[in-house]
Amino acid sequence: MAPDSDAKPVQKTSVTTPPLGPPPGANLELTKAVAKVVMVLAVTLSLYQLYTAGVTALTALVQRSLHLGAILALTFLLRPPFPGARKDRFNFWLLLDWALVLVSGYCVYYICVNLDAIFARQGDWETMDLYVSIAGSILVIEACRRMIGGVMAGICVAALIYAYTQGDIILAVLGCMVVARLCNRPLSWLTLLVLAATAGYLLYGHYYGPYQLAMFLHKPYSVERIATTLWLTTEGIYGVPLGVAATFVFVFVLFGAFLEVTGGGNFFIDLAYALTGRMSGGPAKTAVVASGFMGSVSGSAVGNVVATGSFTIPMMKRVGYRPHVAGAIEAAASTGGQLMPPIMGAGAFLMAEFTNTSYLTIIKISLVPAIMYYLTVLLFVHFEAQKEGIMGQPKDRLPKAWNVVKGGLHFIIPVAILIYILLMNYSPMMAGFVAVLSTLAASLLANLVRWSVNKGLVPELSKERLSLGGLARAEGKQVLTGLERGAKNAVMVSVACAAAGVIVGMVQLTGMGLKFSSLVLDLSFGIEALAILLIGAASLVLGMGLPVTASYIVLATLAGPALLDLGVPLLVTHMIVFWYSQDANVTPPVSLAAFAGAGVAGANPMQTAFFSWKLAKGLYIIPLVMAYRPLLGMGKDYELWHWEVILAWVTTFLGLVAFAAALDRYMFRRATWLETVMLVLAAGLLFWPDIVLPNKVVIPSWAVDSVGLVLLALVVLMQKVPNPGRPATAAA
Repeated sequence: MAPDSDAKPVQKTSVTTPPLGPPPGANLELTKAVAKVVMVLAVTLSLYQLYTAGVTALTALVQRSLHLGAILALTFLLRPPFPGARKDRFNFWLLLDWALVLVSGYCVYYICVNLDAIFARQGDWETMDLYVSIAGSILVIEACRRMIGGVMAGICVAALIYAYTQGDIILAVLGCMVVARLCNRPLSWLTLLVLAATAGYLLYGHYYGPYQLAMFLHKPYSVERIATTLWLTTEGIYGVPLGVAATFVFVFVLFGAFLEVTGGGNFFIDLAYALTGRMSGGPAKTAVVASGFMGSVSGSAVGNVVATGSFTIPMMKRVGYRPHVAGAIEAAASTGGQLMPPIMGAGAFLMAEFTNTSYLTIIKISLVPAIMYYLTVLLFVHFEAQKEGIMGQPKDRLPKAWNVVKGGLHFIIPVAILIYILLMNYSPMMAGFVAVLSTLAASLLANLVRWSVNKGLVPELSKERLSLGGLARAEGKQVLTGLERGAKNAVMVSVACAAAGVIVGMVQLTGMGLKFSSLVLDLSFGIEALAILLIGAASLVLGMGLPVTASYIVLATLAGPALLDLGVPLLVTHMIVFWYSQDANVTPPVSLAAFAGAGVAGANPMQTAFFSWKLAKGLYIIPLVMAYRPLLGMGKDYELWHWEVILAWVTTFLGLVAFAAALDRYMFRRATWLETVMLVLAAGLLFWPDIVLPNKVVIPSWAVDSVGLVLLALVVLMQKVPNPGRPATAAA
């Protein structure tokens, strides 16, 4: 597509091109051999997951241990122990990683071979049980350090210290800081300071006794109890988080990988561009809609940024968006992918397990709030485009929607089949299994038809004319690529869930969850809104170091019971926590989706992160409304078609319009301070439920909504009144 002649110039960024070819001293034969091992292991893991999802289910401990063993092996083969370690030649680090792979295999083999004996001697452990458990737990923490980072590994170590001591929370925090600093900057002065503080505290504790907060005290547990709980039971590493990652999540990650390698990602992007390209700020709205489409089938924010952003971010920059704004729009839009049914992030499957609710119910009640989030991002995008005078693309430069649909109709079929199977109350595992097979079948059939029509010319696969055997080889290569990519894409989620199992296991063992919930209740003074805001603040802190899934698990374990004690229903509680945990993608200073968007846009990462944080404000407002208004439905069955639910949808959406306009200080033109204050009041009233006055007089919600609606209407009228003193704004 040719650039606009009147488009604003794109800021050039100097990029240092790395030297081509392998680094000096690299052993190419060794590198190729390791790549083949990784491919075989990844393909085998994907086939194993498909087998257990759609053919035969295994015992939980066996199924999860085999999954984790392959994930650990892939982690140690793919990620070096630290950035400077070279694995492309024979050296100590290569031998160390292969040793870790072998130990991982043995720890899993030990569980599978001795499964009956392990069940029989629960609590009466043998020496070898202890050694294997310690080794396996250390391997998980090391894999977490490599794949996710020092903060998550540090929290795992802090949880272990807390369980081993009598509840020494200060030592646990110091241990977390030590691990994080050693992983990130081992030779910095701050690392030395943290080490000195830890050593000083240990000496103080040795001579005078450790300083302990009374509310965090508990009975200390032995190394044997901690290690065997983590490795030889389903209450630790092999608990619910890893169980979900090893079943539902992996199959849907594989589904997303097959959509990607067969061209489904490009189809969804082209469709969004065809639908929104003519609007003001068209490429940015394309990014939002395309991320909604992609997110509905992938459930990965960072994956969405990379997949859709490689197309949408250059388009946004070309029509005049600043680089950090383009990256932030893509990051905020991609974050909503984990909220958008039918395939939400890994947390949605966890929520179904934690609440004992069918996944169909989860996606049913999640649809409208997810659409509200995307509409909020679209509003911010529209206001930004109006302020910058960014217009849409000419019609002749856009793909035609009907042509896009005709060319990629076979990508809609697997999604339709997936939704149908979920509606028929099959398990998410079976739905994912069928979706993967239907994607392969649809792609193969479409390519076979193209091959027949074009007499062997298949542009998507080769520039040459293929024989039928050549087409079969090309399709087979595509299948292997999808299997390998799916396994690699699932590594981070599985490692995060395994590491989260360490935290959850120690929280349950020590009773920390109840203590943290009591603390939230005390600090909130029994006020529901304040408790929700405290959980939101906790999500900000957790989002600086944890991925989304891990953040949801920790929040649900620690803070969820506090909302239950305040009378919030179980499913609503988990939905609130789930929404707040998504903020980990756009929370500075560690916001993975925003940083990925900055990388694609060539922008400053922190500028991108803060702007995406602004765009994603729906993540804060909508969960707060969930606690007071029936956004998720009425009654035990969460009935949606009820007048109160529909009224809540309408007033919440109008409140979001007012909120976005107030935050951006723009609607049809730049808002005055009076208009901004009126918009803030209108948003608050449209979000608010019944108001109880001191004399116990209740102002019903419909009356409160009416006042908010009047204020919003007044601002619209004030904005529409011509004012000769103000410059004209761009047309929509």
